[in-house]
Amino acid sequence: MTAQSQPQPQPAIEFDADDPVIRSLATGLAASWFRSDLDSTDSVLQDMAANPEASVDPDIMDRAAERFERFAPWFAENFPETAAAQGIIESPLAPADAVRADLNERLGDELPGRLWLKRDDALPISGSIKARGGFHEVLEYAEAIAAEHGLNPNAPATFSSEEFRALAATHRIVVGSTGNLGLSIGILSAALGFAASVHMSADAREWKKELLRSHGVDVIEHSGDFVAAVTAGRASAEGAARTHFVDDEDSRSLFAGYSVAALRLREQFEAAQVTIDADHPLVVYLPCGIGGGPGGVTYGLKRVFGDAVHCIFVEPSQAPAMFLGVRTGLHSAISVQDIGLSGATAADGLAVARPSRFIGPVIGPLISGFATVSDDVIKAGVGVLHQIEGLDVEPSATAGLTIPWRTIGHLGEGPCSGNATHLVWVTGGAMVPAEDRELYVAEGLDLLPSLSS
Repeated sequence: MTAQSQPQPQPAIEFDADDPVIRSLATGLAASWFRSDLDSTDSVLQDMAANPEASVDPDIMDRAAERFERFAPWFAENFPETAAAQGIIESPLAPADAVRADLNERLGDELPGRLWLKRDDALPISGSIKARGGFHEVLEYAEAIAAEHGLNPNAPATFSSEEFRALAATHRIVVGSTGNLGLSIGILSAALGFAASVHMSADAREWKKELLRSHGVDVIEHSGDFVAAVTAGRASAEGAARTHFVDDEDSRSLFAGYSVAALRLREQFEAAQVTIDADHPLVVYLPCGIGGGPGGVTYGLKRVFGDAVHCIFVEPSQAPAMFLGVRTGLHSAISVQDIGLSGATAADGLAVARPSRFIGPVIGPLISGFATVSDDVIKAGVGVLHQIEGLDVEPSATAGLTIPWRTIGHLGEGPCSGNATHLVWVTGGAMVPAEDRELYVAEGLDLLPSLSS
């Protein structure tokens, strides 16, 4: 190696190492940061729309919802599991009174208000929170290709035609993923006729790789982490003809797709006769990896419910990338390794050491709090849902399950009152093979004592 090619030392990351919250994060133990000084939702959204460096079109969510509605007949035709819902991709909202009672006893505290689960583990086709965003970006790209070649992008029949499929086969969609985003991108791309490549990090589950391959998707494995997979995917797409890269670190299209969940959730709460307003606040607990999914959902929830909703991002104690980025104000310029954490976790979809460069700066002012949780508690949550609800999910899906009890007394009188609605977002699990599911459940049941106060 010549002197010119020697790696140059990286400048030290400057942050307040004496900040008690950062010191708590650095221990790798459970940490929390609840914020009482947020500006009003209206003022944040106005600033967001006006900021030329990080602007978000205020119509982005509504346009994404319209796109899903246009494609609903196509989904109903091509994915029979969506036919009963007329091709609308949505997951159930389920009351969790029995889980609340069980955790009240285990955690030694009474959670005021009601507990609900948002069952994105049961989202049709790819069974995770990532599906809305991933599907939306693929659909948006499909419409652009159709329009570019003189086909009608507003007619669902266009995308079932041999003409479009032949055209799609000459285009490739590329993404880097720990698994669930790759599944949604790969499965839908293949269904539309696109070639697809998914760059996957070392912690991605083997069954996810094999499932993608069964759909004809090229899976490229990397020994590094999520950032390495994304970087490799981006590099492979740069300059390549007829190739679209889905950038999980900075995609407005993914973000738009995720946000649509808020519109559907409002309808579900109305159908369940649950009031959400200033006197009946909603507190939502969102597992967070790089931040795109929870960031998009938070944006949508704030657009729909305003100051009546409080969003808490939950991350593994060894991988609090978004928490660290927002707390220091450094966002993607800082990694969890900079404070001595590993970035490793059993919650593979949350194994991210450096957060999105888009979500933290833009959505940070809308996030009411952050919490970290150990792998043992995450795994034990799988045991709770299995034992109490007969619901089997992947570990990352349960990250937020115990956090409502941690907010008691820390979010203000409204969110901690008996009028509050607590919603834990269950982010994935329906596609987990039976053998893996049984292992998750067995380990979770063994770890149930770790939840006791």
